[in-house]
Amino acid sequence: MWVAGCGPLDLYEKNVIIPKHRWKSEFRPQFSFIIKDSSRPYQLYFTIRHKDKYAYNNIYIKLTALNEKNDTVFSRIYDVKLGSDETGWLGSGMDDIYDHRVRLEAPEKWKPGAYRFIVEQIMREDPLEHVLAAGIRLEKK
Repeated sequence: MWVAGCGPLDLYEKNVIIPKHRWKSEFRPQFSFIIKDSSRPYQLYFTIRHKDKYAYNNIYIKLTALNEKNDTVFSRIYDVKLGSDETGWLGSGMDDIYDHRVRLEAPEKWKPGAYRFIVEQIMREDPLEHVLAAGIRLEKK
């Protein structure tokens, strides 16, 4: 797993390695963070790293956000586009590995407090082959 942060930009990013590069539906990465400043809006992203052998142009995920009381404050299913037959992969690549950071429609305003995000892959293929890592990124606009 890796975590990144930058100077004055309020940024949270965390990615987890997918065991054996086979994302089983029961493997649901969780990401915890604390929002201190609720005065500005935030943008949410889904991050994914996969091999060129990944068989689809998209991935269906379910993203759930829970507050510190374990109440669901947000839950949504996304069809995340990763490429097309005409243009190839949309992310950046090196050799046979591709990284994507995809903007998600999500609440922009968050109350101060601790949050936990849960990401589930909900594709028909289970396990989902050739996925190396997945994560979330939340940054101030």
